[in-house]
Amino acid sequence: VQLVESGGGLVQPGGSLRLSCAASGFTFSTYVMTWYRQAPGKERELVALITGAGERTDVADSVKGRFTISRDNAKNTVYLQMNSLKPEDTAVYYCQTVAGRRYWGQGTQVTVSS
Repeated sequence: VQLVESGGGLVQPGGSLRLSCAASGFTFSTYVMTWYRQAPGKERELVALITGAGERTDVADSVKGRFTISRDNAKNTVYLQMNSLKPEDTAVYYCQTVAGRRYWGQGTQVTVSS
């Protein structure tokens, strides 16, 4: 199993980014995919999840109305669209799945600063 995140970077407050997580090594379409984030000095927190066929999504209250999770099972990729970014969204963002055991990507840094 391999999860590779991309799309992070430096953005000004109010800006947008789209993160991608390319997955391989398992039957992607049958697994729930999640995005987590970890800010400096804080615990890793769940940001969003999406079921295998994409029929159900959920996001944390702190990002509701700003972040959207989606997936393209033909491309084995899950996305996190982040709009109206705030400085408190600054963190390393990880995608994760549980396929026998928990797997994590290497993370992608998102920095929101003027």
